[in-house]
Amino acid sequence: MSSKELKQETLERARSQTVIITGAGGGIGAATAREFNNRGSKVVLADIPALESNAKEIIASFAYPANAVFIAVDIRDWQQMQSLFKQTIGIFGSVDTVVANAGVMESEHVLDMDDVDSEGNLRESKEASRVFDINIKGTLNTLRLAMHHMRLSSTTKNGQPSIVLVASTSGYFGGTGVAAYIASKHGVIGLLRASQLAAKKYGISITAVAPFFTPTAITSGLSERWKTAGLEANTPEMVGEVILQSALDDNNSGSCLLVAGKFLRELELTRGDVIPGWLGGDVKEFMDRAFNVIQETGGYQLPKIKAKV
Repeated sequence: MSSKELKQETLERARSQTVIITGAGGGIGAATAREFNNRGSKVVLADIPALESNAKEIIASFAYPANAVFIAVDIRDWQQMQSLFKQTIGIFGSVDTVVANAGVMESEHVLDMDDVDSEGNLRESKEASRVFDINIKGTLNTLRLAMHHMRLSSTTKNGQPSIVLVASTSGYFGGTGVAAYIASKHGVIGLLRASQLAAKKYGISITAVAPFFTPTAITSGLSERWKTAGLEANTPEMVGEVILQSALDDNNSGSCLLVAGKFLRELELTRGDVIPGWLGGDVKEFMDRAFNVIQETGGYQLPKIKAKV
């Protein structure tokens, strides 16, 4: 996808937008912030306090540094996230686009069965909990607060307010062994799918991007081998451009764009076309009828008896 595929008036709409990008202290988040800033958007770079100086250096290099601020936040913390959105509205007046980009990969294998204590008992994986807390809980916090404030205060002109979830090809394919990361990115795709009824209700576009290998801090161990194998890698700038376009493009809620070097493919809105070949036409017809029944009743009816913990 190139920027030429979006009409100029669509790209111009970025000038009226205020954008929050989590995990913007480097990598894909920083590149995305630069893309929006280049288009004239007001941009909030949100990341952990340790990356404040790095984020401020990034802002200083922007085309329009006066249109960008850094706000320190831990996306796992609900009160900090509430403050992020309130501060953004206080500074810029609205929240029109949110990019839920912050995410981590485990630093040790969570399915390592040799991680036992002195008595031979398997230790709990604190790394898995950390990954799930950031990649799932943090992304859900971002999504919920974005929807809340967009339905109340968005001033987006000539287009829907938009939320872009940064997933991964690991949200579709799972052969690399990083179990917590893969499971959490599958969860992000689950959030994309599960949020579409609410997106329609509140008039918000919710999309995702699924980058393949992109040289960033969490993938540094693979960069040289990737290059030696002659494989084309993404750049953070390539992914940032796709995120910008996904945010600005109308009528694409529910879509997820695979970004893999020179390849760009839509993964979600095209799923229906391949399901008959995968499951069979009879199963697809049955599933379609069943989901229609569920949707006609407003979704699954929640249990009235709360589970006891």
